[in-house]
Amino acid sequence: MAKLPVHKMRELERRFGEIEARMAEGPAADVYVKLASEYSELQPVVTKIREYQKAVAEEGDLRALLADKATDREMRELAELELPEAQEKVEALEQQMQILLLPKDAADEKSAILEIRAGTGGSEAALFAGDLFRMYERFSSTKGWKVEVLSASEGEAGGYKEIIATVSGRGAFAKLKFESGVHRVQRVPETEASGRIHTSAATVAVLPEAEEIDIEIRPEDIRIDTMRSSGAGGQHVNTTDSAVRITHLPTGLIVTSSEKSQHQNRAKAMQVLRSRLYDIERQKADSERSADRKSQVGSGDRSERIRTYNFPQGRVTDHRINLTLYKLDRMIEGDIDEMVDALISDYQAGQLAQLGEQG
Repeated sequence: MAKLPVHKMRELERRFGEIEARMAEGPAADVYVKLASEYSELQPVVTKIREYQKAVAEEGDLRALLADKATDREMRELAELELPEAQEKVEALEQQMQILLLPKDAADEKSAILEIRAGTGGSEAALFAGDLFRMYERFSSTKGWKVEVLSASEGEAGGYKEIIATVSGRGAFAKLKFESGVHRVQRVPETEASGRIHTSAATVAVLPEAEEIDIEIRPEDIRIDTMRSSGAGGQHVNTTDSAVRITHLPTGLIVTSSEKSQHQNRAKAMQVLRSRLYDIERQKADSERSADRKSQVGSGDRSERIRTYNFPQGRVTDHRINLTLYKLDRMIEGDIDEMVDALISDYQAGQLAQLGEQG
């Protein structure tokens, strides 16, 4: 295990004390909001640092008692009894500290843009894309996040050919980012008379929601076209000239939005475009930082098949971490915490291993 960076812990404590002092001075409202946000991020880390320091001091006191020849027998026996427990506590806190002090993804606290597209499998793929969207929608509601559809193209038999939504809530991106990739489903379609299992797929992309401060889009770099909405019908389609298509000329990225208000469509399309450009920059920076990255989790490769949902056997398998859970019915209803937490833990373990190699 890599050693804990003592200098970093001292710096975090110093910064925490500085923020406390500045907040007590009663600064302007906008300054106070920024300080309070940083304070809430640092508080759990500093609390754990102090708990760790206290545990290390207690272990040190016990060792000092045992090393001191003047310590009487009764006290020595008591110290010998308490030392293993003190050591275990320090080791457990060390592991927790390692994770808390890992380099943070700057986008982790952001809201997310969720994009789901039906892949191979025709109508069954569109139905599966709908199932995935509802799964994430229910999962989000358990976290208190708000889901808002930005655009949707409905499948002929239900579900979605494509659906794009915002998932608004602090830390939404951190929880959902490992969902990016190809999701495969194996099940018997309702229209299948012979009971034959079909395989189809849908692609999920999760992007951090970018704000104007994160990415600048110059007016001369975009072309905005207004067009008449069209599609398969349903609640997301109307017949007014309200649909907006924005083309980002330097990259060729095209974003459309076809809700009822042209003004809203422009804002929503810009929101998605900004997030896609921000994601491209992040991916580029990631690949430059670790060209030889071994970890499949978090690689952001959206063409990779990451998970299989097998309905006849009631199981879900994540191929990146070889985890199979026999609770498909509960997962499709939004109970995906166990899978999400396992992916995060695996990623953190990989980061810790890298730090250990560097150390």
